[in-house]
Amino acid sequence: MQKRKLGNSNLEVSALGLGCMGLSFGYGPAVDTQQGISLIRSAVERGVTFFDTAEVYGPFTNEALVGEALAPFRGQVVIATKFGFKLDSNGKQAGLDSRPEHIKEVAEASLKRLKVEAIDLLYQHRVDPNVPIEDVAGAVKELIHAGKVKHFGLSEAGAKTIRRAHAVQPVTAVQSEYSLWTRGPEAEVLPTLEELGIGFVPFSPLGKGFLTGKMNEHTQFDKSDFRSILPRFTPEALLANQALVDLLGKVAERKKATPAQIALAWLLAQKPWIVPIPGTTKLNRLEENIGAAKVELTPGDLNEIDSAASRITVQGARYPENLERMTGR
Repeated sequence: MQKRKLGNSNLEVSALGLGCMGLSFGYGPAVDTQQGISLIRSAVERGVTFFDTAEVYGPFTNEALVGEALAPFRGQVVIATKFGFKLDSNGKQAGLDSRPEHIKEVAEASLKRLKVEAIDLLYQHRVDPNVPIEDVAGAVKELIHAGKVKHFGLSEAGAKTIRRAHAVQPVTAVQSEYSLWTRGPEAEVLPTLEELGIGFVPFSPLGKGFLTGKMNEHTQFDKSDFRSILPRFTPEALLANQALVDLLGKVAERKKATPAQIALAWLLAQKPWIVPIPGTTKLNRLEENIGAAKVELTPGDLNEIDSAASRITVQGARYPENLERMTGR
């Protein structure tokens, strides 16, 4: 698979990474450990070198799974993880916590679970309004100087926060949701990243599965599936947003590809420093996603997609209000 550099950093990764969250958390019951290990190793065999996890996925179980799966490939792959949530004694999220001492504790625990000597890319998972971003960047800078972290990232941060953090410790990558049905980063975040030479890692690049064309208004979600509480996944919103999938399907047919591959190819065509991280639990979907890196969209294809997409108004908020408040700070 082709490689890409995240911004001006020397961090080179496969053009598509693997979001590992769904193997343990978020989209229904966790997969069997051996199945998860097998899928991650299959990704490595197919050229994927960029893997995304976090302390809170599980919590803890996803980092442990990724650490075990990638243990034979040390030095050949890049693992990104995240800090920033407070967890209660039951491991449930209990607000945000990016105090410097907490960041350092989380990093030490992540190093053990991931079975690495240094974390390749450490993101702040959500901006903590109670801790100045300069203090957060300073704590990660100390971890970098101590050889425990290699690169600093932010997730779902606003442009002003990115600038302030970058002034203290250069930010290698920003991760936010971005796809044909979530285009918020285009307004301020992407221009800021281009100016500062920071890479961009879109999560949910397939719209949490919607842009694959495998869902409709009758799709039912397990109560352990995060999508069951999202306004954009109500039957009414799924029906209204079908126009976007139809558009991808039309282009896919012409290109002898799938809607998912067109959605990923569209992202790859936006900027050379964008690295999407689609997640999956299935080998055939992994192979389908990887195939997107070979799909070439011409300027004409991209104009057609953008022109048609601009006439479609996506229905339904991305998150419930309490979660939306945590983004764009």
